[in-house]
Amino acid sequence: MRYQPPTNWIKYDIGAVTSELVDAKAAVYSVKTVPYQRAWVESLQEMELKREVAGTSRIEGADFTEGELDEALKEESEKELFTRSQKQVSAAMRAYRWIATVPDDQPVDTGPILEIHRYIVTGADDDHCPPGEIRGRDQNVLFGSPRHRGAEGGEECARAFNRLAEAVQKDFQGHDPLIQALAAHYHLAALHPFLDGNDRTARALEALMLQRAGLRDTSFIAMSNYYYDEKNAYLRVLNEVWASGYDLTAFLKLGLRGIYLQSQRLLKEIQGHISKALYRDLMHDLFRTTRTPRKRVIAKRQLHILTLLLETDGMTVSKIIERTEGGYRTLKDPRGALIRDLNELFHLKAIGLEQKHGRDLWVFVRLEWPTEITEIQFFEDLKSLPKGKTLSFLR
Repeated sequence: MRYQPPTNWIKYDIGAVTSELVDAKAAVYSVKTVPYQRAWVESLQEMELKREVAGTSRIEGADFTEGELDEALKEESEKELFTRSQKQVSAAMRAYRWIATVPDDQPVDTGPILEIHRYIVTGADDDHCPPGEIRGRDQNVLFGSPRHRGAEGGEECARAFNRLAEAVQKDFQGHDPLIQALAAHYHLAALHPFLDGNDRTARALEALMLQRAGLRDTSFIAMSNYYYDEKNAYLRVLNEVWASGYDLTAFLKLGLRGIYLQSQRLLKEIQGHISKALYRDLMHDLFRTTRTPRKRVIAKRQLHILTLLLETDGMTVSKIIERTEGGYRTLKDPRGALIRDLNELFHLKAIGLEQKHGRDLWVFVRLEWPTEITEIQFFEDLKSLPKGKTLSFLR
């Protein structure tokens, strides 16, 4: 199947994608407007970036363990890379970090696209692919299944590449920025203007253009991770668009669904941080106001337990015993004291318990607790706490 430049670079059925577009835009808006602390989002963005570069490399068949991935993502001065997969991940990370610095008012023309490709292949595939250079005469590529042939190397490839960049500046205008980003992704991948790194460059170009739709800085989403998870559908719709004369509808529906899902996932993670922050503030406010010296000692131990649980999604009773050993060691009955503290937290509804991990109980903070409790109710509940033998099965 040989590449033919389209007469309409942004052809799709607007009615068929309206539902997905509305959902995607609403999800993006939610992520942009949710309150957050900078530290949370910086941590989440690093996680998203790791997902992105791992996803874009794995789609192309890169194979690496989590340890190899972490090694590839280290600072330049700290890492020693051996495999091509690791080198591709490291190069992709440099590309995405550069993308994050591109101002919103910089035109997306041939310059930024060539720069993205330069980052994508330098140090990874530059032994066989000149960074930032369009394929020359007789340099042709086959890709995909069924096999596709990109634009003819040389003048045809250069003309098609320049025409795509012009279309982004002109034909794409007036269409929603999310649709523009997805359309640019598809057409660069179909054109295949480089000897290698085309699909990685196309997905990075999409990320650059999604910044113009508000998905930057505090709300970058890992679309390549989504495409990797949906790899079969991703490859199928790429073929569908080609076979339909570049009608982008199928690809837009898939991509908009991904923007919605990835935005929702990021929003959920931010909301999780918000819930933990509210919980943390409340637990300190309440437990530090306990009135007797004995209760203050117990509260200090309980605060330590809650802090540990907030750092994770929960842990087993055995793990809590291990992690809190220093705070109970001097007591006459360390294990019994811990069980009593857990018992009190359970009846205050600050924690929940599940039978999990064999016979050991799983303990977790109830993040909804701040919405259920008042200071008056808290002290009333303290007065009516059950005796220590309740929940003796914890022993």
